[in-house]
Order: sequence, then C-alpha cells, then structure tokens
Amino acid sequence: MTAAQALALTVAAVLPVFVFAHTGDGLLHEHGAPTAGAAFAAGFTHPFTGLDHLAAMLAVGLWSALTQTGRRMLAAPFAFAGLLLIGAMAGLWLGTEGLVVPGVEPTVAASVLTLGLVAASRWRLGATASAALVGVFAVFHGLAHGAELEGGAALAGMVVATALLHAAGLALGLRLRALAPVWSRTAGGAIALLGLGLLTRMVIA
Repeated sequence: MTAAQALALTVAAVLPVFVFAHTGDGLLHEHGAPTAGAAFAAGFTHPFTGLDHLAAMLAVGLWSALTQTGRRMLAAPFAFAGLLLIGAMAGLWLGTEGLVVPGVEPTVAASVLTLGLVAASRWRLGATASAALVGVFAVFHGLAHGAELEGGAALAGMVVATALLHAAGLALGLRLRALAPVWSRTAGGAIALLGLGLLTRMVIA
C-alpha cells in the first residue's frame, strides 16, 4: 500500500460522518436477532455501522503502532477490547433496569477527537498509561453498545469486530511509521476532524 492509498482509505473512512452519523440518520444499527448466529452477526457489524466507534478503534491501533514497539503495541488494543466488553455488559444491565448513564455520546465523540490528536502528534506514553487512557474511553463505547445490543453472542461479535479494527489500525500505523510523518499526521488529523464534527453537531443540535 502506498502512502497515498493509506491516506485515501483513512479519509474515506471518516469523512462520511457528516452524512451518516451514529445518531441513526443514515447507517442504522440492527438488533434483536432471534438466533445466536444472527445475534453474533448483529454484534459484529455494530462497530462498523457507527463511524464514531469505527474511527476510535482504528485510532487505538494506529496510535499504538506509531508510538510503541513489540508487545507493548498490544497493550492499548487489549485494554480497549477488554474494558469495552465490561462497559457493554454494564450498559446491558443498566438498560434492563431502565437506567441511563449521562454523557455517553459526547464522551464517545471526545474519544474520537482525542485519539485522533494523539495519533497525529505521535504522543508517546508508556504502555500502561496508554492502556489506561484508551480504557476510560472504551468503557463509554461499551456503554453505548450495551444499551443497543442484547445477549452474549452479540457482545462476542462486537469484541471480534473490535479486534479486527484494532488490527487494521495497527497495520496502517506500521505502514505509516515507515513513511514521512506528514502521512501519520494527516491520518490522525482526519480522525480528529471526525471527532470535532461529532462534537460540533451535538452542540448545535
């Protein structure tokens, strides 16, 4: 993959937010699957139908590949996936109790902005600190998912999709790390722009 192709893929992934946002205006989430297989499929597709979630998960892998080496590259992705699942289970339970955690969607949008900026700047943190940062955001992503998904099969599908998105972000980051910094800055900046657009939309809505 050339630098131009990598950039094009990143931009293509994030710019449609202004047409199709996670709020349900375009790409819709589908839930309530009657079988375990269908529930798994619904959970698997869920992160792909919300561009805020998709971009954040890509950004975690991108940032890790740009700033970490060896096994430490996996610290933030593993933390995000694990705490995402915990947050989703909490969101599922809260939903059955009729309870709502305030500020979930603004925090999800802020995570996209923040993760895009740290990737663009190649902000270096230790593996533990990186995992802690993305873990906080992952809980809120999980709460958003858990409020919309039902059952263990759906949550399992969500985690598998999350792992694949992290892997895609890692692959992109490893490629961009070997190129001029302008490419990683542009990729991270595009993700940050998505987060800024989401936050702006929430303010003016």
